[in-house]
Amino acid sequence: MVERTLTSYLRTAFKKYPVLTITGPRQSGKTTLVKNTFPNLPYVNFENIETRQAAQTDPKAFIKTYENGAIIDEFQHMPELTSWIQVHTDEKKKNSMFVLTGSQQLVVMQNLSQSLAGRTALFKLLPFSYEELHTKYKQLSADEEIYRGFYPRFYSENIEPRRGLSDYLSTYIERDVRSLKQIHNLSMFQKFLSLCAGRIGQILNLSHLAADTGISHTTAADWISILEASFVIFLLKPWYANIGKRLIRSPKLYFYDVGMAAHLLHIEKPQHVFSHPLRGNLFENIIIAEALKYRYHRGENSNLWFYRDAKGREVDLVISQGSDLFPVEIKAGETVPADATDNLHYFNAQFPRNKKREFAGALIHGGALKIPRSGIFLTDRYGISDVFRCAQAGD
Repeated sequence: MVERTLTSYLRTAFKKYPVLTITGPRQSGKTTLVKNTFPNLPYVNFENIETRQAAQTDPKAFIKTYENGAIIDEFQHMPELTSWIQVHTDEKKKNSMFVLTGSQQLVVMQNLSQSLAGRTALFKLLPFSYEELHTKYKQLSADEEIYRGFYPRFYSENIEPRRGLSDYLSTYIERDVRSLKQIHNLSMFQKFLSLCAGRIGQILNLSHLAADTGISHTTAADWISILEASFVIFLLKPWYANIGKRLIRSPKLYFYDVGMAAHLLHIEKPQHVFSHPLRGNLFENIIIAEALKYRYHRGENSNLWFYRDAKGREVDLVISQGSDLFPVEIKAGETVPADATDNLHYFNAQFPRNKKREFAGALIHGGALKIPRSGIFLTDRYGISDVFRCAQAGD
């Protein structure tokens, strides 16, 4: 079994809160995580219709059945139970009671904000990170990782990605889509999702995406929200400040798991990745998602952005540390061109650092070279933790 980074943070938080809430994509390992982290808690799964009906029929009696707490899995099927959990935990006046998991963050968060505000610690679990994966499984090439993705069961059960991702799409995404919003034309939605994969790592232009799909701008915006709520895609927002320059204000689109994007792009073998025109974007997606995992799996919110001005000057990733900014460039190639760090220096000229540090930025590339260049930290794709340490240095 792979030890998840989030485990120790959950145990610490459970001592301080009556409720923990863990959201994340389906098949990211939430059930395995909570069962192994809290083995003494009873386990309830609201995917089970009979269990769900019992809670709906008499929620007060249901909560009393688990008077000392429980793990409640797939909580989005019964979000109204939060009110009863609030009453029960307030009466008990003790911590370490309920652990809630859900794969639809919008549904879960709406009810938590109404009933359990201040009573629950919030966490997100994404598929395997590098630091988790490599504790048990061998390192793969970048092209193999893009093809396979990082869903835990694909490794533990040795599931062929083509089959596993196809099943994932039909079994989970379509079901979640139907429960979040009534979409009558699922084939059109599937086309929309595939077109999103074709725009991975690019500035999101809803008008163009809607036109290419054959839907309205409003529908495109709704469908993007559904994909975000189901932990399929995320939008990386741009960093901007009032510095007298025109800056891009639209977000960039990424997938929580790069394997899903590769599948939607009809990549059927790792060998197909190398010559694919979006290989650089897919590699970038791995790194951006890895940075998110670094934050989420330590119980932290995202502090990630990108930068692009009207002249096309761009930095792929910006890590904010309070008012301080640390720029990161991402290059899929194994060699580092001479001008690879130019935009990092340009960015630092626009946003001078408040505190002294050893490195002015970082460059993550597809090779193995780790020699600093002109005050820039160079690392391979496994070096996200080192990049964050560089960003925090001097604080």
